[in-house]
Amino acid sequence: MPSAVILTGATGFLGGHLLAALVEQGRRVIVLGRARPVRSLAERLDDLLSWFGLAARRHQVESIEADLGQPRCGLSEERYQAVCANRGPMVHCASDTGFSERRRREISEANLDGVGRILDLAVAGHAPFFCYVSTAFVGRVGGGRCLEELVASAHHVNVYEETKALAEHQVVDRCQRERLSYAVVRPSIVYGDSRTGRSTRFNALYHPVRSLALLREIYLKDLRSHGGERAQALGIALRPDCVLKLPLRVFVARRGHLNLIPIDYFVAAVERILLRGAPGIYHLTSDSPVALSDLADYCQFFLKLTGLQIVEGTPDREQLNPPEALFHRFVLPYLPYLSDVRSFDRGQADRATGGLQPPRFDYQIFERCMRYAVSVDWSEPFRSCHGADTRGRISTP
Repeated sequence: MPSAVILTGATGFLGGHLLAALVEQGRRVIVLGRARPVRSLAERLDDLLSWFGLAARRHQVESIEADLGQPRCGLSEERYQAVCANRGPMVHCASDTGFSERRRREISEANLDGVGRILDLAVAGHAPFFCYVSTAFVGRVGGGRCLEELVASAHHVNVYEETKALAEHQVVDRCQRERLSYAVVRPSIVYGDSRTGRSTRFNALYHPVRSLALLREIYLKDLRSHGGERAQALGIALRPDCVLKLPLRVFVARRGHLNLIPIDYFVAAVERILLRGAPGIYHLTSDSPVALSDLADYCQFFLKLTGLQIVEGTPDREQLNPPEALFHRFVLPYLPYLSDVRSFDRGQADRATGGLQPPRFDYQIFERCMRYAVSVDWSEPFRSCHGADTRGRISTP
């Protein structure tokens, strides 16, 4: 039997889909994950595999509760040595994706100290390949072409980007020093499956759409149940074709674009990079980012809204109407990504994946993904039993 793939972050969005793909390929996987007070790691993986329709292949997955904040990943010496003896490739997906500066210490511990501990394990176990999942947004802000190489210095819009950039240096330095073959993969904004629309997470791309949907519900309720005085005073009205006129300015630093890739492309690309097993830094990005204005049109058509306006500049809080103020509060952490104008070199990724390309993000894919999100009421499966930490993230009531 070939050695198992050692995977962290398997109960997260990227790691969960990657786990399912590896299992479908017939690979054995050793999952290192946190213990939770409500349900064990093994039980959470059971839920995940069942969601993917892979319950019958549960025997391919070994779960080991670990703590990357502790020496030896919190494992006993015997268990640590047993994992080392596997001598299989490792994929490190686990990270803290919070943006909040108030959580800098926790985010740094997860994204920097945790990388050091998993690298210790890779070295001790003579792993043939180490794959680190970073983000395309470690590159410079403000435009220009981001290269598939380490970033010497850059301005970062949040602590997540900053710690991922520092972790990349940690990975490359350690792997080169220990002569460990490695890959750093940098996905851009990842959404659900482009073919089915299914997803286990509804953040990033989904969050502004969900926020607009919430505003629509609020003012429809006001129009229908409370005489509509508040809505009418704001120029909000329901047209005969059931389209809601909602005057809403979205203020951004510049008219940017969103670099979006589907989870199915991410998984397929990582699979090919693992198979190739060659050192490199790879941008898993799109050469056809969607313009913010196009995304706004997609949202209006899907949600039956009109009145959305993209405005360049910084808003005066006193001039924002109530729906504008509420929307900006909801999407504040994501606003820099709505103004992004960077492009990404992907020559190395194209060579490593045989020219694999993500599909162009058009309205059909947008609608497919959002219809699925609506069909499950934007509810992320297993969140309560995972005990997921949502601090630092924006949640929509």
